[in-house]
This record gives sequence, structure tokens and C-alpha cells, in this order.
Amino acid sequence: MRDALVAAAFRLFLERGYEQTTVDDIVALAGVGRRSFFRYFPSKEDVVFPDHERCLADMTAFLAASGKEHEPVRRVCDAARLVLLMYAENPSFSVQRYRLTKQVPGLRAYELSVVWRYERALAEYLRGRFTGRPDGTLHADVIAAAVVAAHNNALRSWLRSAGQGDASTTVDHALGYVQSAFGAPPTASASSTSTATTATTAGPAFPSLPMPPTGDMPDDVVVVVSRRGAPLWRVVQEIETTLGRD
Repeated sequence: MRDALVAAAFRLFLERGYEQTTVDDIVALAGVGRRSFFRYFPSKEDVVFPDHERCLADMTAFLAASGKEHEPVRRVCDAARLVLLMYAENPSFSVQRYRLTKQVPGLRAYELSVVWRYERALAEYLRGRFTGRPDGTLHADVIAAAVVAAHNNALRSWLRSAGQGDASTTVDHALGYVQSAFGAPPTASASSTSTATTATTAGPAFPSLPMPPTGDMPDDVVVVVSRRGAPLWRVVQEIETTLGRD
């Protein structure tokens, strides 16, 4: 029933347009009543994103099952890959949704609220792992935002290509930047100690985080400063405007 409602909704969205399609239209095409629709979806917007609640639950469970042996930055990168797997399960549907979301401002705002929930789940896990560290909450929030930004940059690139190519390779490449910049080095060697000492002397913004070798730093880095409480959609808009991307 759930899948039938989604299929009916997207058929009508493509034929008539999102704004011109009502819940009554969707249930009529699916051959069910309004009560059946609202049993599965609280609103018309929710039928466009039918799989995010399940994916968010999977991500939360994945992070909750983490142990002390898991390097925290690598763990949140792996958690973000669960979102990619959700999109890759049905590339044609994911591409349709991406194109529809770009056309409808209300869906774009809804999508941003979903993205914020993913980011919050990552940040809460990292805050627990960084408890007691100097600026632990700040580190957690910055890394969570970086993971989401890297993942979404690669995901949108794949969606713009109409789902062509290997999405996992693109996302792995993007998340590699986050792991390189914020993750712990593979081994606690003298060289890593030297790197940390040099970074502290240079006075980076996050002195307690290991800094990657210069050759591993991305060439295109954008830093956006926003006031606390600014809506997420405005922050994303600033980033997209700076980068000149969708």
C-alpha cells in the first residue's frame, strides 16, 4: 500500500505538477481512501521522502551500536554511507525526486529539515565521544556538518548525472577529505606526534584535532560563518551561492 501510494503520487507529480496534485488525486489513483494515505504519510510532502524515516532510524541504531574501538570520524562517515545506500537502491526514483525537489521551493525546505536531522544524529554521537575534550561540542558540530556537506556534494553530483556511474566511489572520495582533515591517524607514530606539535604551534582553529599533511588538503575550501540560530536553509543557500552550484 505504501509503495502504491508513492508510485501514484509521483505519476501525478510528473503528469500534472506537484502543486496541482492533491492528496485526493493520489488516493483516487491508488484506489484507497484518505485515511489510508495519512496512515503512512502525515502530509503530501512526506510522500516525496518515504524512506528517510527508516534511514534515520538505521543511522541512529548504527551509531548507538558503536564501541570505543571505533574511530569516531570514520564511524560517522560510515553512517553517512547508509544514506547513500538508500538513494542507490532505486536510482531512477532518486533522480526523479531530486529533479522535483529542485522545482518546488516547499520541498527544498522540507529536504533541508531532513538533512538537519541527519546532521543532528551525527553530532550527538560525536558529542558523546568527545566529552571532556576542549571544545568537544564545537568539534562534534563542525565534523558532523563537514560529513553532511561532503556526502551531499557527492550525492548531488551523482543525481545531476541522472544516476550514472558508481555513486559509492564519488561519496568515498568526498568523505575521504573529512577523514583526512579530522580523523585520527592510522597509527600513533612519532611522525603523527610531530605533525600535531607543528599544528599546535601554527595555531589552527582546532588545535586538538590532528591536521592532515599539506598535500592532502583539498584545493577548494569554503568557510561560511553564520550566527547561532540562523535557519539551516539560509546557511545552505550561502554555501551554494558561494560555490555557484545547485
